[in-house]
Amino acid sequence: MTLKADGTNGILQQYDYQVSTTGFSYTFAAGTTVLVMNPAGTLATGTITMPAAPADGMTITFSSTQTITALTVNANTGQSIVSAATVLPARQATTYVYRLSNTTWYPMSTVATNVPVAPAGGSIITSGTSQASTSGTSIDFTSLPSWIKRITVMFSGVSTNSTSNYLVQLITGASTVVNTGYVSAVTFGNGGAATATSTAGFIVRGGVSATDSVSGMIFIGNITGNTWVETGNLNGSSAGQFNASAGTVALAAVLTGVRITSVTPDTFDAGSINILYE
Repeated sequence: MTLKADGTNGILQQYDYQVSTTGFSYTFAAGTTVLVMNPAGTLATGTITMPAAPADGMTITFSSTQTITALTVNANTGQSIVSAATVLPARQATTYVYRLSNTTWYPMSTVATNVPVAPAGGSIITSGTSQASTSGTSIDFTSLPSWIKRITVMFSGVSTNSTSNYLVQLITGASTVVNTGYVSAVTFGNGGAATATSTAGFIVRGGVSATDSVSGMIFIGNITGNTWVETGNLNGSSAGQFNASAGTVALAAVLTGVRITSVTPDTFDAGSINILYE
């Protein structure tokens, strides 16, 4: 193991700093014992490989400022590893020590093999990055972790340039937008005057006016397996314009994202949208 001597700070470990992206592959170089990752957001996948010729008692530590949902930790050629981490929660370091006599890496600190445990009586809530709903026909939030059980979609002053009803669609895999199989309805107007339905997505706004905007929240929860249910309320900027929605869909694969769009679809021209997930 390479050590760095600094007259003021004493003996320091050599570290590496990476701004990783989804799908990264990192192998520890000789002498590097600490990896600090600082991605822009949650990463869906990544691979870390141990150094090729570690010394007896060498320790390897890695951490990330953002969650890595599906992490692969590999021993190098001729080595083995005990309890390889499969997910790396944000701000949680994982450390291994190497035993030369049997060429095996052993965990020394928390080895994440599932999601972080929520505090008693609470949950771990993560915010997405707010997106301006001022252009385009759809807004996507992707690379969501497989362990989430609820998503909150938040609308603030959202508007489109025409009258197409709003949809929230679920995404599976890398980019498959699910646009069939929904059982969904919305009641809208002043006092619930009308109802619209959709099988193409969770319909969350009906009776749209091009000059009106909406604010509110939509809740999407996992009831079992890959089946999700939705409920929510959006309030229009016009007097008395209210939308109450509910629905369900059974996905063929694990949810990885959500899309906010409209039936036609129309172009967004005002407001912002963000999500929370837990």
